[in-house]
Amino acid sequence: MIEIVLSVCMVQEPARCQDVRLNYMAEAVTPHQCMMYGQGEIAKWMEGHPKWRIQRWRCGVAKQMAKA
Repeated sequence: MIEIVLSVCMVQEPARCQDVRLNYMAEAVTPHQCMMYGQGEIAKWMEGHPKWRIQRWRCGVAKQMAKA
């Protein structure tokens, strides 16, 4: 399973930041494909969280990302 990790900050409080993990459940997706197609998942998250702004994001295997 691939995980998308978003580093987000509040629009009204830019110093208030956190990481958000999104599980990308597409079968047999590689980290490279996640970088290309994960943007749709990120856009969905942004629609539901208008008070947050994405600073950066990355993809990786969920198990590896959880240990980091």
